[in-house]
Amino acid sequence: MSKRSSAKYKLDRRMGENIWGRPKSPVNKREYGPGQHGQRRKGKMSDYGIQLRAKQKLKGYYGDITEKQFKKNYIEASRMKGDTGQNLIGLLERRLDAVVYRAKFAPTIFAARQIVSHGHIYVNGVKCNIASRLVKPGDEIMLGKKAQEMALVMEAQSLPERDIPDYVSPDGAAKITYVRVPTLDEVPYPVKMEPNLVVEFYSR
Repeated sequence: MSKRSSAKYKLDRRMGENIWGRPKSPVNKREYGPGQHGQRRKGKMSDYGIQLRAKQKLKGYYGDITEKQFKKNYIEASRMKGDTGQNLIGLLERRLDAVVYRAKFAPTIFAARQIVSHGHIYVNGVKCNIASRLVKPGDEIMLGKKAQEMALVMEAQSLPERDIPDYVSPDGAAKITYVRVPTLDEVPYPVKMEPNLVVEFYSR
């Protein structure tokens, strides 16, 4: 299970943005940060602060993955040909928990990770419980029989605020094919993500 169990919305409030685009987010009512000093006037942020914030926002969006895992993705992205920022987004979108979330098999990225770690997901017919596994174009991801009847999954599939993106091709309600690695423009982020700032942060 993911580490962040109860304070998901604190991340929204700290960033001052509804990161996952959820209707229940407290940012919709209060745009200031959490805690007794949350309403203080914000000073001008340094370049480092802006870059750190961009990194925390992107890392938080993918279920608050650990710094070690996130940096590993960045190092891999920097070794690949092409734009490092685009490569980083591509790697994050290839994570199995992210694909399960995109396929609307789970209402949140945290629930997607839980469904994977509990063994409800099959990749090309083989059970997989590693949320950080990278999916390849052409891979088929399927929900296990038990999971198909879970209230959580049914709720996710009826969510109006999210659509299944073009790079994930549904085949019925319980199976999808991962078509291709998306570019930054194709990923349906509810808020603006700036992977270029994340690259600047790590290459300081």
